Amino acid sequence: MKIKFTVQDPCQIVRKSYGDPIADDLRFVVKSVVGEENFIDMTPNKSNNFCCGGGGGFLQAGYKEERLAYGKIKDDQIKATGADYCIAACHNCHAQIHELSEHYGSNYPVVHIWTLLCLSLGILGPNEREYLGDDLKGVNVFHPETEL
Repeated sequence: MKIKFTVQDPCQIVRKSYGDPIADDLRFVVKSVVGEENFIDMTPNKSNNFCCGGGGGFLQAGYKEERLAYGKIKDDQIKATGADYCIAACHNCHAQIHELSEHYGSNYPVVHIWTLLCLSLGILGPNEREYLGDDLKGVNVFHPETEL
């Protein structure tokens, strides 16, 4: 069985700035790293994707219950893909979606896109794997003291 991934479109750069062209670039990178056959897109997606509910300062605003209630839309959307992982290119999206997964018992890991890029290059250190599931924690472990 292959590991399946979906990707969150960050509001600031996709919906509020560059639109679908940058969302297409994000998908190109993700598919290049995980394999096109292992990518499942959310519906809706790109410029029409749902906000995770953590941006615009909401993550730090102190309205946790409201943020989690709003975020249920995103959690349900991610679960509907059947993906094993959600990739986030934005730190606020990562933190919010990670909390949503735990709060709603969804149990999908959320990973930064840079984590997968480094993993694919074989340069992700053992201490940089906190958000990886057990299925990816041992992939391409780089030990500089033994491999140089």
